[in-house]
Amino acid sequence: MRIAAFLLGMLILGASVAAPSGQANQAPLSLDRPVLLIIDIQNFYFEGGRIPLTGPIEASLEAKAILGAFRAKKLPVVHIQHMPKGIEKFEAGKTDPQYAIHSNVAPAEGETIVVKHFANSFRETDLADILKKLGAKTLVITGMQTHMCVEAATRHGADLGYDIVLVDDACATRDLKHGATVVPAKAVHAAVLAAMNGTYARVVTTADVLAALK
Repeated sequence: MRIAAFLLGMLILGASVAAPSGQANQAPLSLDRPVLLIIDIQNFYFEGGRIPLTGPIEASLEAKAILGAFRAKKLPVVHIQHMPKGIEKFEAGKTDPQYAIHSNVAPAEGETIVVKHFANSFRETDLADILKKLGAKTLVITGMQTHMCVEAATRHGADLGYDIVLVDDACATRDLKHGATVVPAKAVHAAVLAAMNGTYARVVTTADVLAALK
């Protein structure tokens, strides 16, 4: 009985030590000088688009909720919009509508839009200068795709010294294939967040962000 109790205790201790940061015993979220980044929530990632993701509507609605909270608090928002090289601005009626920012998170008048041509939102853009002028300390990141543009911005932003809050349910991705192995979108998403959490970012939910903004 004593041996069994000892082993049970060790298992419980091991589970608590092994629990990923952000999943247990973490302090309530606090947002210091936050800026919201909405990365590439664009029509080409939705049903009928060129690269449909898994769950884009659901993720975009979570991002919409955070966007509404930032607007209500008059906090800064930056929309990231991926465009083909040579096109620096989306123009309705002229630019392919696939590249339009989805209506669920459409920019309001006066909100900043940063056009990029690479996966990394900071590469060959003025995003770093914009964040500096805004006095940002914390970047709240939402968007698409989790494993590509979202991850690139998370890593780069952290390397620049920002506190990164990566919103799990406000991001989406797709199935990937490696050789004959198909990796489901849910696994891709989870693997990226697991790698980022506690190192490059604090991974949270939309509810966590909304609670922190109250």
